[in-house]
Amino acid sequence: MGDFEAIDALLARAGKAVPLPPAEERRALREELNLSRAQLARALGVGPSTVGGWESGRDPSGEVREKYAYFLEGARTKLAAAAAEDDPVQEPEEDVSGDAGRDVGPDDEVDVLAVARPCVLCGQPAHHEVAGYPQHLDPAECAAAPPTPGSEQIPATSDARPHSRPRPGGRPAGGVRIVPAGRRVQPADTPDLVVSAVAAALAEHSGDVEAATAALTKRAIPDAMALLDHSRKGGRYDVIAHPWLPDILRKQTSRGADQIWEARPKWTRPELPPGEHEVTALDVNGAYLSALKTHLPIGQLEHSTGDHHDRRRAGVHLITPPVWEHDAVLPNPVGSRDEPGPLWVTEPTLRLLLRLSGPKYGLCDPPRIHESWTSGATEGLLEKFRVALKDARDAAIAEGDEVTLEYVKAMYSKFVSTLGESNYNRELYRTDWMHLIRSQAFANLWWKAHRAYDEGLMVVRAMGTDELHVIGDWQAVFAEGRGLTEVKVKDVYVVGADPYSDPHTEDGRDDA
Repeated sequence: MGDFEAIDALLARAGKAVPLPPAEERRALREELNLSRAQLARALGVGPSTVGGWESGRDPSGEVREKYAYFLEGARTKLAAAAAEDDPVQEPEEDVSGDAGRDVGPDDEVDVLAVARPCVLCGQPAHHEVAGYPQHLDPAECAAAPPTPGSEQIPATSDARPHSRPRPGGRPAGGVRIVPAGRRVQPADTPDLVVSAVAAALAEHSGDVEAATAALTKRAIPDAMALLDHSRKGGRYDVIAHPWLPDILRKQTSRGADQIWEARPKWTRPELPPGEHEVTALDVNGAYLSALKTHLPIGQLEHSTGDHHDRRRAGVHLITPPVWEHDAVLPNPVGSRDEPGPLWVTEPTLRLLLRLSGPKYGLCDPPRIHESWTSGATEGLLEKFRVALKDARDAAIAEGDEVTLEYVKAMYSKFVSTLGESNYNRELYRTDWMHLIRSQAFANLWWKAHRAYDEGLMVVRAMGTDELHVIGDWQAVFAEGRGLTEVKVKDVYVVGADPYSDPHTEDGRDDA
């Protein structure tokens, strides 16, 4: 066989390796399905450490690579289908006016109302509901002027009041009306707002890193709002910036709190096995940044009663929580609460309890829902905002850019903390959002504790939004690093039989 024939034969035998997604996505796909490394390893016929290696950047080969690629592709498909079913904000038809006379299915975004209700746009009786909002589907029937394309983010008027009550007919007095906008033309790319702000600050302060960081941190709130406005361009729904809020979301005194319970965990394992144990305190990265992906109510909250949860809506709920019988090994999902009886909880807390009471986990009875304040909701309302901050954070870490890192951290943490009635952020009064985002961060930490427990670690502490103390080979469960899907080591200490003998912190501070 000549040289060229040998080469042809070699090419004929060669096969192209099945492509695999990046390592970070591989891990994320498995975790989104709540599968442990051990479970996946058994299905593929390998060890858990091998799966961990693939999720850290190593690639499998041969037949097992094809099996792993098949699993990852199937996971993508399953999660995409679940997201489409779970998210009430689906892409509407190009021309919704033609939907007025059609039959509406139970899973459609548009529902037929048994009793006419005031249209959220014009206040006149409407017979359909879009994502939880009564609306005319035919513009000819609606007394309100049609929205101008591209007018997504209408700024609230300067005299808007955070608790202005609805006007007769159901239209809110303050804020921005909710309009399903269909598929809008996406705006052209604009310069990166974070990069340009950092560059300007460094130039203004002649390269002084400390001075530039201080200046950027000081302006973090207005800059975050500008980034939010930019990220909302081309979105499907407007944001009500100053909605009327029920009394439960208002402070009881000028310096007091409202009635919402956020379920912040402050839990320590009551007993450890005899002997000394090495405990690793893990720090969860960017807890509030990750929590921006949560089901947020789009518009003004509406009251309802009864023991029913509509997954297309989100808000706050008065519930009687179930009895929790696993406090010896896992924190109570409702957090550390001494008072018995009903309490107002957020959407993430309720969804966590409902999930844990389901057949997959069976860890508790379902909570009993007494009444709710909810609105049509979507999990992607702040997604472009979150991704912009995440990308800036990832780039800053890769480049060792501490100025940008501190700036981004200040933007998302202050954005969340000033969403309520804050004098520092008068552009957006959404106390409901503040509670839901913070509770989502607590729920995310709870799931990390459950994952540690499920994979054989001993959970010692869970504090606030970002602190998890464990005993065991935690590196087989969690990836170490500064990424949002990774953890950092905060401390390593030794305890004896008394789990309260260590002097470590309980502040639950959200680190970058």
